[in-house]
Amino acid sequence: MPTVTPQQSQTPRRPAPNPIRLIGIILLAIVVLLGLAVLITWLVVKPKRLVYTIENSSIKGYNLTNDHLSATFDFTVRSYNPNKRVSFYYDSIEATVNYNDQTLAFSAVEPFYQRHRNVTRFNVEFVAKSTALPSFVSKDFLLEKATGKVQLDVWLKARIRYKVGAWKSRHRTLRISCSPVLEFNRFKNLKRTYCSTEL
Repeated sequence: MPTVTPQQSQTPRRPAPNPIRLIGIILLAIVVLLGLAVLITWLVVKPKRLVYTIENSSIKGYNLTNDHLSATFDFTVRSYNPNKRVSFYYDSIEATVNYNDQTLAFSAVEPFYQRHRNVTRFNVEFVAKSTALPSFVSKDFLLEKATGKVQLDVWLKARIRYKVGAWKSRHRTLRISCSPVLEFNRFKNLKRTYCSTEL
């Protein structure tokens, strides 16, 4: 009788893992873990809004003739960081002084580092050299000046970074808007003006 050789059962081979898929899963896990770490840090720290005010202001060398303004505007800005654990790097600060949405002059502030629960004061000087104004803006400026007071807008735009312990955030943009009132009959206006901030 012929002998029957039993067929060996073949076990199916498992497909080799896709290295690209594996790398994608690892990267996704890393991103999720980093996101959770940042979120937990944020919730623990609970950063508070920065408080900005203009403490005093002055104007000198004023001249408005034929719709061209020349003047030097000087402002003392007070920055208060109320946070217990968060410090800030101010890497650049651009500033403009405006009247009726018309830019009168530009300025910049030196970079600085602000520790937690710290008050930092800095001066911002704007020099307008024969800045051309639309006729209606020039007229409104003169009418307000006749009362002895002119309301201006001071806008600051800062590139900042948070620091919590050894961790530093990426750059964020901080916008500060203030509306101080200049008094022409005083050398310095000492009335404090509170500013709004947007981060």
